[in-house]
Amino acid sequence: MKKGVTNNKIQQRTPLEKFFHVLNVIILLGISLTIILPFLNIIALSFNGGRDAASGGVYFWPRAFTWNNYKEVFTDNRILNGYKITISRTIIGVILGVLCNSMAAFALKKKDLPGRTAFTFIIFFTMLFGGGVVPYYMLLKALNLRNSYWVYIIPNLYSAWNIIMIRTFFESISISLEESAKLDGCSDFRVFFQIIMPLSKPVIAVIALFTGVAHWNDWFTGAFYVNNKDLYPVQTILQEMLTNQQKLKNIISNSHYSANLAKNLVTGDSLKMATVMVSTVPIMCVYPFIQKYFTKGVMIGAVKG
Repeated sequence: MKKGVTNNKIQQRTPLEKFFHVLNVIILLGISLTIILPFLNIIALSFNGGRDAASGGVYFWPRAFTWNNYKEVFTDNRILNGYKITISRTIIGVILGVLCNSMAAFALKKKDLPGRTAFTFIIFFTMLFGGGVVPYYMLLKALNLRNSYWVYIIPNLYSAWNIIMIRTFFESISISLEESAKLDGCSDFRVFFQIIMPLSKPVIAVIALFTGVAHWNDWFTGAFYVNNKDLYPVQTILQEMLTNQQKLKNIISNSHYSANLAKNLVTGDSLKMATVMVSTVPIMCVYPFIQKYFTKGVMIGAVKG
């Protein structure tokens, strides 16, 4: 029955609606190709020999297949140390970020919270106005966070957008659940961790994904607020490789590169492509596991009634 109704709806489309549908498909296909084709090119170059790739003509399939580019990435101590920083800051940042933003949202959703309106306004105000880079740098220096590992974590614990988004979802949960738990003697902490959080998996998944991607892709903090190269995340190292060829030459001039460099099996460009792939694929693999929550979570506040 449903299939027949669907077919009737398709047949009842006007010519203008059909044209609009075809136009949407063409536009979306074009946008998808602008994303997929460059990505396929990077994959092909990362698996292609450096000397062969330098001659050009490698587009979507490696012409001289090799694993040497990835071998060099995983044997360079500087890049491996960058991955340790990136992975650790992402895990810690996601856990603490979700916890802090959720607890702040849980407090703000309570209508009897003293100063609730003022707190909400102050949080919302930060979304509209910022102090700028120089005052932010001075603040980090005054707090002794500059050139420290915690400069990646502490300044990113709270996000006004995340707090408002989580609070909106919390407000959709029936207040009767919380009142019943309070009558049974539950404290606010127990209500939060055992009732509110388990019922909030969609929004928690969305916030965790956004926070994780932000931490994983952040190169700016390491480039401008950290001088110790041992604390550089992999994205900052990659940014240096992409913008400063001299630093890239210094990286690949290490002893463990000498054999491949002598044969031109690894070049600066091929090493960059392999590093881009290794830094991109892990965060892409996370999405399929939270897709069912993500689809629901992004619609928070979009539909009422």
